[in-house]
Amino acid sequence: MTGNVWIVTAPSGAGKTSLVRAMLERDRQICLSVSHTTRAPRPGERDGQDYHFVDETRFMTMLEAGEFLESAEVYGNRYGTSERWIRERLAEGIDVLLEIDWQGAQQVRRLFPQAIGVFILPPSIEVLRERLRNRGQDDAATVARRLAAARSDISHAVEFDYVIINDHFETALTDLLAVVRAHRLRAGEQLQRHAILFASLNA
Repeated sequence: MTGNVWIVTAPSGAGKTSLVRAMLERDRQICLSVSHTTRAPRPGERDGQDYHFVDETRFMTMLEAGEFLESAEVYGNRYGTSERWIRERLAEGIDVLLEIDWQGAQQVRRLFPQAIGVFILPPSIEVLRERLRNRGQDDAATVARRLAAARSDISHAVEFDYVIINDHFETALTDLLAVVRAHRLRAGEQLQRHAILFASLNA
């Protein structure tokens, strides 16, 4: 049985990363795809765990060699996902989660049309603005730019299979876990996962 590709997307500040981390702690059947990026590490981020931090030259070499499943430039920084690593995990029957933007999601779907997409929404633009300010990572001009980009990002929510509103964190986390569990209980998934059981019951 091959694994599933999960895509989780959200505008900056919607809480995507926190939700994904919490979900991965509770569901050990999914592994996170660690993207390559040219941006500098934020406080507390570790190379190889949060991202593979590379310089522009290394990134462009990988891009020109066709190593990325998807890539995008966001706020002047480049991001890319290793295609070989993803395919190896799927062949092992492991679910892979990609935490990427809507542009990357479109690229992934061209190669993996069966990928399951989840879009995380903030409860309002006002709440999103406050969350961005409270992060303390950006100046006022950057916050304004992220908010403007968020409105464009949100317009792509309709392209995804599921939409979760992150108003209360625990509720949003429960919703995200429920989506994953419900997908695994679909008949096709169960038939593959428990082929021996089905064969014995039909004997």
